[in-house]
This record gives sequence, C-alpha cells and structure tokens, in this order.
Amino acid sequence: MSVLRQIEELLDAPADGEAAPTLALLEAKLTDGYAQALALEAERSRIERRIGEVASTAEERSDLGLAEELTSLAGRMRSADRDLEKLRSVLGRLQARTRATRRQTTPDLTA
Repeated sequence: MSVLRQIEELLDAPADGEAAPTLALLEAKLTDGYAQALALEAERSRIERRIGEVASTAEERSDLGLAEELTSLAGRMRSADRDLEKLRSVLGRLQARTRATRRQTTPDLTA
C-alpha cells in the first residue's frame, strides 16, 4: 500500500477512542511521508536535469527520438508534480492531526 493511501487511512480514522491511531503511529507515518516527498523531489530534479541534457543536444539531433523523449520527460514531470502536490496536502493534514494528538497526550507541565 502506498504511503499516500496509508496516510489517508490514518486521517479517516477516529481522532479519539480505541480506534484512534497512536501518536507514535502518526509520527512514524509523517516521517514516511516526508521521506516519500523527498524522493519525489529528487525524481523531479533528475527529470529536470535530463530535460536540460536533452535540450542542450537539440541542435545536434533532429530525429523523432528527441521529441518523443522530451514528451515522455514532460509527462513524468507532470506526474511527479501531481503526486508531490497530493502528498504535501495530506502531509499538512497529518501534521495538524499529529500536533492535536500530541497536545492531547502530553501532560501540561505549566499547571
């Protein structure tokens, strides 16, 4: 199951009671989500770098392969952007849920 789907399931779970996810689980999934976001950003960087490499050889290449490769890279970039946008959205919601759970489970030491 994808990290995105796992986070969505946690967000759909009750906020309190026995069926509520633990703070440890929320924090672990938040970490997994951030790791996935970093991986997607790295993939975007690789795609951008490859687009630059292909574009820099455009004068030397006039074959159909150039257009096909650029089209493929552009599609991969759009897909990575969509995935990253979705992941960042659910990570923001998970971060808020984790903070709320932490406030509920951490004793108030100022009292």
